[in-house]
Amino acid sequence: MNPINRLAIVGGIHGNELIGVYLVKKFQKHPHLINRNSFETVTLLGNPKAILARTRYIDIDLNRCFMGDNLPATTSSTYEELRAKEIQAILKPQNQESVDVIIDLHTTTANMGLCIILGNMHPFLLGLAAYLSAINPLVKVYIHQQARNSGFLRSLCQLGFSIEVGAVAQGILDGELFKQTENLVYAVLDYFEDFNKGKTPLIQNSLNVYRASGVVDYPRNEDGDIAAMIHPQLQFRDYQPLHSGDPLFLTFESKEIFYEGESTVYPIFINEAAYYEKGIAMYLSQKEVIYL
Repeated sequence: MNPINRLAIVGGIHGNELIGVYLVKKFQKHPHLINRNSFETVTLLGNPKAILARTRYIDIDLNRCFMGDNLPATTSSTYEELRAKEIQAILKPQNQESVDVIIDLHTTTANMGLCIILGNMHPFLLGLAAYLSAINPLVKVYIHQQARNSGFLRSLCQLGFSIEVGAVAQGILDGELFKQTENLVYAVLDYFEDFNKGKTPLIQNSLNVYRASGVVDYPRNEDGDIAAMIHPQLQFRDYQPLHSGDPLFLTFESKEIFYEGESTVYPIFINEAAYYEKGIAMYLSQKEVIYL
């Protein structure tokens, strides 16, 4: 694989996810923290208007707008679609070197801890994930495969990925998660620096991952309104096995609704606040071991 020449750290694609916002601001104020000798590091605040308004987005979710050259025409675009064009021009300028790596910083209200989200199975990304989980056993690896230019910022380049941390409320800073995220960023930068110098660290030959396998919406009534909540026994149990017959939802009349799938699954992003509008109560995943 070719050396890493240009890397981008992006925070605030969602304006109310403040850890990424303030980490990028810190890096911009103290660039020596992220400068490495063998590659250029670019920092970017994703959605300035939403950051100022302390909201997830202004018109539409910016992290679904990165469609490569297939963005809508300027005359009919929303603010986020226009901003996606601007970001793409910065990260992938015409007739200039594009970024090789995108680190997209996010927070979640779900109990995801420290999570690395990979949009593809590139061996280099799997090696990076294995390294991060080896130096910090709290790191989980979630694989949600998408095509290039599928709408997510990380899909703009082959080595794009997200760091997702939680649980933290929208619009809130959490000091412990801030430091843990910051340390993960430094570890990533050091990994790429070592790679460029031919010193890729030794890692275990296997990696535990959670691979996306489905999505579950909330039960709804005939009007389409939510008719049940995440069951209290499931709340905050991200990455924990869910077996057939385990409680899944609780109606407002205290009736339990149980999981009826044939196989054991591992729910993640359980009760994420931003996913209510998307009709997502949780993602389901399969726990796997990948041999590197």
